[in-house]
Amino acid sequence: MPDTGDTAWMLASSALVLLMTPGLAFFYGGMVRSKSVLNMMMMSISSLGIVGVLWVLYGYSMAFGNDVGAGLLGNPAQYAGLKGLFGGTYLEAAGGPPVEVPLVGTIPATVFVAFQGMFAIITVALISGAAADRLRFGPWLVFAGLWATIVYFPVAHWVFSFDGVTAEKGGWIANTLKAVDFAGGTAVHINAGAAGLALCLVLGKRRGWPKEPMRPHNLTLVMLGAGLLWFGWFGFNAGSAVGSNAVAGITFVNTLVATSAAMLAWLLVERFRDGKPTSLGAASGIVAGLVAITPSCSSVSPLGAIAVGAIAGVVCALAVGLKYRLGFDDSLDVVGVHMIGGLAGTLLVGLFATSSAPAGVDGLFYGGGLDQLWRQAVGGFAVMIYSFVLSLVIAFIVKAIFGLRATAEDEVQGLDETEHAETGYDLAGLRGGGGLGTPRPDAATVSAAVPAGAGKES
Repeated sequence: MPDTGDTAWMLASSALVLLMTPGLAFFYGGMVRSKSVLNMMMMSISSLGIVGVLWVLYGYSMAFGNDVGAGLLGNPAQYAGLKGLFGGTYLEAAGGPPVEVPLVGTIPATVFVAFQGMFAIITVALISGAAADRLRFGPWLVFAGLWATIVYFPVAHWVFSFDGVTAEKGGWIANTLKAVDFAGGTAVHINAGAAGLALCLVLGKRRGWPKEPMRPHNLTLVMLGAGLLWFGWFGFNAGSAVGSNAVAGITFVNTLVATSAAMLAWLLVERFRDGKPTSLGAASGIVAGLVAITPSCSSVSPLGAIAVGAIAGVVCALAVGLKYRLGFDDSLDVVGVHMIGGLAGTLLVGLFATSSAPAGVDGLFYGGGLDQLWRQAVGGFAVMIYSFVLSLVIAFIVKAIFGLRATAEDEVQGLDETEHAETGYDLAGLRGGGGLGTPRPDAATVSAAVPAGAGKES
């Protein structure tokens, strides 16, 4: 029988995870230049549209259908269109038979579908931060749909492991390898981070990067976005308990303290390295801590969670600088925060896991030796390699057919106007002279700002 308390918690958790995507839009939107803020936010919001539809058509079935290939894929036809997951008597008549609807544990299957669908949406949205300021919107939609189908849905099957109705085991990472990933450190963060790296390599660097300063245009939006992400993440992690229970309680606490520790650790790195702690650093530390505790929140104690968060804050604060050394333009640090943070959180399970936590495994520091650590490493690096290679292939295909990158003129003018015919801010009146009717710059003016020979599409 369905449990009303569990169902209510999971409906609330689904809504919390949905809120993370608009939160990500604020977070990413504030970090880009003002001329591309709407385009950046549209990348996140559009994921709600395209992934939401694909999830119902076949995505849920690919992720949670009965296994059809050694733990690699769920049956795409089993729940296509969500057939078999709804039906029965929804409103019980007085004195009538019990309500009969398909269940996942103690919640209706459709609630579980909704909850996991929010994961798929935000995973795709995360990728877009690596391609800010230069990726055309139409090709982004094509890439997002292909990536969700070819990369995310299979990887979700590997990691989240069970069929939505019968609870038959399927995914190889969770069930054969027995790596611990409670809420998606591999399936969501390593997966999206590796894809972001592949996409930014295919796109190439922004015009003028890294010589020209490309500072966040609105840190208020960044802080607001980070706060909304933290708020929504309690649904992401504690909701993965799939019930209102003690597991949800410990994962909730661990999510709180790991994130707090990561923020402080990032600020300390900034203070000693740069002389000043920054609001951007606080926001980035928050996200790094959330990412790292996602796989490990069911396997560590609260003290272990503090250690996981602190280590992730330091590691990610240092990792974001690698793009300057290695020469790849990961615009909004998707690689440094999500891929590296996800790897850190996944591997740290092998060190800080304790059998007193719900996952019931011991890491190296609790007498478990290296057994859990190698399992975590295999799972994390397998997802990273799979996602990176397939994302490269998808990006090159989309580039060959549709083109990926905006022209140099469009990049200089800003993707808000060239892709959406809108602007995030109407500042004409503040500049003196002109108002809503002020004409846009003509082609000659824009061309003059572009280096000779830079107008070809990449």
